[in-house]
Amino acid sequence: MSLRSVLEVGMSRDGVVSRRGFLRSIGVGAAGLSALGWSDLMTLRADELRKKGMACIVLWMGGGPSQFETFDPKPGTSNGGETKAISTAVSGVQIAEHWPETAKIMNDLAIIRSMNNKEGNHQRASYQLHTGYVPSGSVKHPSFGSLVCSEIADANFDLPHFVHVQTGGQGQGGPPGAAFLGVEFDPFLVGDPSRPPANTTLPQTVAGARLGRRVSLLKRLEKDFADSGAKDAVADHQALYDKAANMVLSPRLKAFDLTQEPEKTREKFGSNSFSQGCLLARRLVEVGVTYVEVRSPGNWDTHQDNFTRVAGIAKDVDPGFAALVADLKERGMLDSTLVVWMGEFGRTPRINPNGGRDHWPRSFNVALAGGGIRGGQVIGSTNADGTDLKDRPVGVADLLRSMCHSLKIDPRRENTSPLGRPLKIVDGGSVVKELFT
Repeated sequence: MSLRSVLEVGMSRDGVVSRRGFLRSIGVGAAGLSALGWSDLMTLRADELRKKGMACIVLWMGGGPSQFETFDPKPGTSNGGETKAISTAVSGVQIAEHWPETAKIMNDLAIIRSMNNKEGNHQRASYQLHTGYVPSGSVKHPSFGSLVCSEIADANFDLPHFVHVQTGGQGQGGPPGAAFLGVEFDPFLVGDPSRPPANTTLPQTVAGARLGRRVSLLKRLEKDFADSGAKDAVADHQALYDKAANMVLSPRLKAFDLTQEPEKTREKFGSNSFSQGCLLARRLVEVGVTYVEVRSPGNWDTHQDNFTRVAGIAKDVDPGFAALVADLKERGMLDSTLVVWMGEFGRTPRINPNGGRDHWPRSFNVALAGGGIRGGQVIGSTNADGTDLKDRPVGVADLLRSMCHSLKIDPRRENTSPLGRPLKIVDGGSVVKELFT
């Protein structure tokens, strides 16, 4: 039986391979597990997924975008304010007026209007959306992007598995790192998508072979330090240098150079920094990068002057989001690339005295496309004035578990923290089945 057949036989209804199903499919009982451990079997599973080239692009709207001014407008109500709604490519589905290009790709989008959470603090909510866990003083949780890469990224790939693209200048912050998963899965920061990463071009005096000799010399110099009790620290340091050396020597490094892209395509995406970040994300997943996060250029924390500020940020984000989904589809890449537009929470229905909206985790929206997502639909709803959920609540764990389902990752897989605590990729939740049916 081929590996593909084995995996299909062992597949559970939610799209992941169960331990029992996998073992039964290849005729391995409990006794045989001692000879072929579960980790070995899951390594085979990961190898199969790498061949599929699954990838994820997250468009992160830091600060908490208002659901009223994005994908759940309430025109004609006092809470809806001055924001108008526009029709989309899907009859009966309307979104806020600031998203005309996104409206055109609604056939490929699934909007969840019933996201909800309890965390109303930026740092805590952002951490939870990025890791699946609330912050803990005892454990530094790996970023979800790092977890995805540790599961399905090609171990022999010579670019970073996880790339974080800033589009609003320095000081934005970024997703949590890989924590105990190791530096191999840390996010690689790109500060300006319009320029290749700094210090990635070798001087003419340093050829590839010479760089290799220098890295080998460094390893020999660090051996005594490793032998004296710093083995783990040295291993991390050497892994970082190996990663950097592989990257600067890789022919795939050109993926970071947007000047290699036809001018017509660059114009289609748009000239602003976020749109260029979206184009860079497509180029990166096209050459094999597993996970890319593109951070929006503005701060969605609109406590003041909400309507003007949201309109300005959306003007930058809308064309890039729409062009990314359309371009992936045109290239036949959308089925294998999950695109997720999201922030850490929403904004209050009530408009405050400063013309702004405050933090509101009780209801917010997320948009998804690709990766097996069924587009052209809205999941869940809020009531007429947006003050409460009306139906189909979706939690953070549900969203992340659904992302795992899309990427064909088992969310029940456990990693062990330095304290010996087993941590599942996603703890709890269930797949939002409407996304896939």
